[in-house]
Amino acid sequence: MITDFKNLYSRDLTRLKTEIALYNDEKSLWLVDKGIANSAGNLCLHLIGNLNAYIGAGLAKTGYERYRDLEFSQKNTPQKELIKMIEDTMRVVEMGLNSMSENQLQEDFPVVIWDKPTEMGYTLIHLLTHLNYHLGQINYHRRLLSVAD
Repeated sequence: MITDFKNLYSRDLTRLKTEIALYNDEKSLWLVDKGIANSAGNLCLHLIGNLNAYIGAGLAKTGYERYRDLEFSQKNTPQKELIKMIEDTMRVVEMGLNSMSENQLQEDFPVVIWDKPTEMGYTLIHLLTHLNYHLGQINYHRRLLSVAD
């Protein structure tokens, strides 16, 4: 199961990196429009913060400190910097998942995210679906708001 998690997180973080790289105009990353509350850049920062806060600090023991408000208020981070941050996050996620054994999937996740402890496997599935949810939003954002060549 851990191998499956590694493959799925790697696949979807690679897709995130590809989506961010596909923006042909860096300014488009930060656009919002009616009915679209968050830019692709902010969603990307949010995913990076989320995975580093939970898998990074929780499993890889990176000591990462999250500033969630900045994930949605920070603007105009260069595209190349976002891509590097995704690549760094990929390494952190791999390190965190490599630190686990199959038996730990039934244990509590080391960070309480909601009101009470949750099982490791459940939490890793939740974090993966959260990544996918926002990845889909970024894909749609790019196709709707990205400036054409």
